[in-house]
Order: sequence, then structure tokens, then C-alpha cells
Amino acid sequence: MEIIAVIALWFGLYAIVSLSLNLEYGYAGIPNFGRALAVLIGAISVGGILNRILIFYFGVKGVNIIDASGKVKTLVNGIIANDPLFGLFLLVTSLIIAGVVGALTGALFILPSAKLREDYLAITLLAISEVVFMISNYDVDIIGGYYGVSIPDVLAFYAGEERIYLFSLIVLFILALVYIFLEKITNSPFGRILRAMRENEDVVKAFGKDVMILRIKAAAIGSAIASIAGALYSLYSVNVIASSFARVEWTFYPFLMVLLGGAGNNKGVLAGTLTFVVVKIFLTMYKHELRELLHLPFEAVWLEYMMFGILMYLVLLYKPEGIFKEKPIFTKPLRYVVAKFRSSSESEEI
Repeated sequence: MEIIAVIALWFGLYAIVSLSLNLEYGYAGIPNFGRALAVLIGAISVGGILNRILIFYFGVKGVNIIDASGKVKTLVNGIIANDPLFGLFLLVTSLIIAGVVGALTGALFILPSAKLREDYLAITLLAISEVVFMISNYDVDIIGGYYGVSIPDVLAFYAGEERIYLFSLIVLFILALVYIFLEKITNSPFGRILRAMRENEDVVKAFGKDVMILRIKAAAIGSAIASIAGALYSLYSVNVIASSFARVEWTFYPFLMVLLGGAGNNKGVLAGTLTFVVVKIFLTMYKHELRELLHLPFEAVWLEYMMFGILMYLVLLYKPEGIFKEKPIFTKPLRYVVAKFRSSSESEEI
């Protein structure tokens, strides 16, 4: 049963990030190669902002953020163990802070798109993400650098091996809310105008729409959602280390999931994410056995990267539309017209 909980946990985390990327890339056509930045911002919101609020509130003293975070973690865990509602409060507060900071960050860092084409924008967003990652990894005053910082366990009242089951349910619940929210907005006039912008910006401008404002809105929403995933991952691991938010795990893998499932299709992204997560977990569990079976001349740790790299190449070459092809949006008026046309066609046949 634990393997199911692990799959559910990682499926939920990756699906939230992939859905956020699908909004920006699949619908709005923004090649955000800096998706890891938003996830890292979620971690910084928990490890850097919430931690400092708790340290200040409880008057904890320490040599630095690393020392103080360890002390406040012990103190707050004791409170949560006796008062589960305080843990729930911290969970909700963490997600709100992550969402707000993530939205502001996304809106800020998409501004270069005003003067950059898609390929240059992708490189710029990747570079910005790497710069923030390097600063966070080596500056110990932000989130402890390569040492990391401790954060309170919001499930301290439910400690033990079964903690993963409860946290998996929480992540899946947040995923369900994110999915419903994105389905609503992508099937709204806003979602349709994002698709139009992706296909032809000049047409959108001709109809009086500000493309830059649309990009800012899409990037803000997408980054806010991805930051929530970063906060959830940090709360699950009860510590924040910048090196856990590398571009491979939180940028390139989500791109693979989106392409595998089908860009511009939220259901397809879920299917692509589940396929990826199942393969990744079983590959991680049995990679040494596979190395011996296949007599590979390299370390097993590289097998995962090679297989997923080959998978992305094959998807782009043979099935670029993904598992589920993008479908047109059927609004209520359009459904009415289609239904009326079908009924009239059937009447003529009779």
C-alpha cells in the first residue's frame, strides 16, 4: 500500500506543476523554461518567509536562520501535536503565501516577453530561474543555502509511517481544486483568448486585446499554482534545500508530462503525469536490477535521464499531439447551435 501512497503523492505534486505549465505553454504559448523558479519560490515562501514569521512571533533566537529554524520547528511541532487546528492553519497560510508570492514573481519575470521572441524568451526565463536557484543554493541567509532550513511538520499530530497517506490525500485534494479551477478558466472567454494569442498574436491585437496583459495574467496564475506545489513538497519533506528544486525535476520533467499527455488538454496532462510518475518510481526502485539485466556500461543513476530523454524525443517525433489531442472549446451557445444543426439534419433524413 505504501507504493500506492508514494505514487499518489508524486502524481499530485507533479500534476499541479504540469497543469500550471500547460496553462502557460499549452494554452498561452509561453515557453516557460523556468518553471522550476516558481516551484522554488513556493519553497522560499515556506522556508524563508513563514519560518521568519514564526521565529519572530515566538521570539526564537539563533545564530542564523538555520539554527533558529531548528529551534522553532521543535517548538511549533509540540504545539501542533496538541492542537491539530494550528497545523491546518499553518498549512493553509503556507499555501496562501506561496500563491501570492508566486503570482507576483510570475508577473514580474514575464515582463521581458514584451521585447523577446519565443526562443529568446525561453532562454531568458531559464537563465533567470538558474540565477535565482544558484543564489538560493549558496546564500545561507535566504533558506539556508546548501545546508537548508527546517520547517514545522503541519501533520505533527499524525506522526509515524502512516503520515504519507494523509499527506497524499491532502495533495490530491489540492490537485482536484487546481484542476477544477483551470478547467473553468480555460473553458472561459479568457481561455479562448489565450488559445487565440498562442496561434496568432496579431489577430488578438487587431481585436483590441493587450497581449502583454494576457501574458502577465497567464504567467501569474501559472506561477501561483506551481508555487503551491513547491510549498506542499517542502511541507511534506519538513525541510527546504534549494538543491531539491533543480531544473530537470521541476522544468524538463513537467514539459515531458505535458507533451506526453497532450498540450492544451488538462485531462491529457493528468494522463501524461500519471504515466510518467509510475514509470519513474518503478524505474527508481528497480534501476540496479535493470542495469545488471541489460549489462549497462554506466551507473544506474543515469538510466532514468537517458530513458526519459529518449521518450521525449520519440513523443516529439511520432506523436507530438500527445496521448489526448487538444479539442476545441464548446461553449453553451456553440453546443446549442451544434445540437440544433444535428436535429435539423436528422429531420431531413427522416
